[in-house]
Amino acid sequence: MNNKSLFGKAAALAICIAPLSARLQPKPEAKAWVAKSDQYTQWLIDLDKKYSPEYGSSQGLAEYDTKISVPTLANELAERKDEESLVARYNDALKTEKDAPVAQDLKILIAHLTLGFRSQDFEKKKEVPFLNATDIIYNGLDILLDEQTPEARHTAAVERIRKYAGLEKGYRPLTEILQERVAQQIAKPDMIYPGKQQMEVQLSRNASILAGIPELCKKYKLTGWEEPFAKLKKQVEAYDQWTRENVLSKARTDFRLPPQEYKLALENYGVDIAPADLAKMAHAAFIDIQNQMKPIAEEVAKQRHLASSDYRDVIHELKKEQIHGDSIIPLYEKHLKDIEAIIREHQLVTLPSRPAIIRLATAAETAQGPAPHMVPPPFLNNTGQRGVFVLPLNMPPAPGEKEASKFDDFTFDAASWTIIAHEARPGHELQFDKMVEEGVSKARALYAFNSTNAEGWGLYAEYITRPYMPLEGQLVSLDYRLLRAARAFLDPELQAGTVTQQQALDVLMKDVVQSPAMAQQEVERYSLRSPGQANSYFYGYTKMIALRKDTEEALGNKFNALHFHDFILSQGLLPPALIREAVMNDFIPAEKAK
Repeated sequence: MNNKSLFGKAAALAICIAPLSARLQPKPEAKAWVAKSDQYTQWLIDLDKKYSPEYGSSQGLAEYDTKISVPTLANELAERKDEESLVARYNDALKTEKDAPVAQDLKILIAHLTLGFRSQDFEKKKEVPFLNATDIIYNGLDILLDEQTPEARHTAAVERIRKYAGLEKGYRPLTEILQERVAQQIAKPDMIYPGKQQMEVQLSRNASILAGIPELCKKYKLTGWEEPFAKLKKQVEAYDQWTRENVLSKARTDFRLPPQEYKLALENYGVDIAPADLAKMAHAAFIDIQNQMKPIAEEVAKQRHLASSDYRDVIHELKKEQIHGDSIIPLYEKHLKDIEAIIREHQLVTLPSRPAIIRLATAAETAQGPAPHMVPPPFLNNTGQRGVFVLPLNMPPAPGEKEASKFDDFTFDAASWTIIAHEARPGHELQFDKMVEEGVSKARALYAFNSTNAEGWGLYAEYITRPYMPLEGQLVSLDYRLLRAARAFLDPELQAGTVTQQQALDVLMKDVVQSPAMAQQEVERYSLRSPGQANSYFYGYTKMIALRKDTEEALGNKFNALHFHDFILSQGLLPPALIREAVMNDFIPAEKAK
């Protein structure tokens, strides 16, 4: 029982994950199997919308905009019963399904649901949850109050506020339901409480996030929101106080997850390798990347007449060239055009004719996600919404700090190249938007997603672009790859207790050359916000590199990088095992036949 489950499991896409220029339609040559697959997937979509209306809104379905999730135990049990029946139907269909891609999609749907069951069972049996009402409410409203959401849908946010506050007939305050759910878990014996540090950090940021709601209401000129929001705000503040007294007071002082929970987290993020094995691979990669950085740093130091050629010192010098305020957007827009020229010249991937969208984050968005990220488009009922690359520039203060720490990690020229390649083109923006524009099955767009297949492509996108960047961009791109390797051993080693948070900070600040603010939010990520997720970048990247190598060996001089990359993107968010299956069974034979 967690915040994600309250909005339906597919809503986890917004990890990263608002919103392209065409509705989700099957490509003509794949229409028959896609249509068949989509019929199966629609059963699950209907369930998610039924129990998580906010998810329906996020996918462009206006009829759900005034509805809200009601996360009572009775509703959760009813949803579970419906999902178990659906798994049985999918298994029956799989026994007779002869169309290979449709069978793949049935396996995706079954795996999505059954992994969810295991997570639910563990949480219900073992855990007292930290259900953050602020996050749930803000996410439910932010779906509606977005620049790409049609204006006619904005006013539904007022009714949603009223229902969250329990002011509409038949609705109880959301905070009352959440408190009831947490109390039910507290009453069970031998329960595991959430980590104290995680709770303190999130509770300390709730005021900043709540403050973003009036800003959105005013921005979109809503009326009638003030009184219900004032009541809702008091309810949330009272709920947070109850949470401090009844959950935080008993919270674990050890941030580490129980081993079983960490294993489930890794599976949810798509990491199917033992943490110790992944850490060993990552340590070796870390040293190799440092060795790759040395000659480039020496060349940059020579060109710039720097006193030291150590890559750490060179990056510190590059970071001094900070770009402030709104000036960061023109820089990113300029280098996006530069990278697009590289992609076209070297035939890396087929680009659409439309531009990518980049914008600065709001204060509330920054409080929720302090790093650059791509907000995906809705994959259903899309009426023109597109993926948005968001650049947060400030970090809310951590507990005990008087003012926010400052980032210097992505507001300098050399860093913009690899961040654009990862988040925009040829990375996530193409990955997500092509699914809408070109069309993939709904199972692949909505339920195959995990961090390993999404972030593996993002890091691979940096890899294929890096050789053509200026030297400074190449150096920082390798530094970001160094970060991903560091994540893949620091995350599991923090959870295993073999390194401390301070030791992790030291590695990130000294060897990866991150600002204290960036290093701090990284360690929070490994230990508090999403343990296990950071491993997925390095793991997904290694899977992509291995797949490319095997494809090159199979095709020899017939290997064409443009064809390979376009095929990967055409498949949607397939997990590594299924994308490999598609490449080996479909792509390679087709390329050999040309």
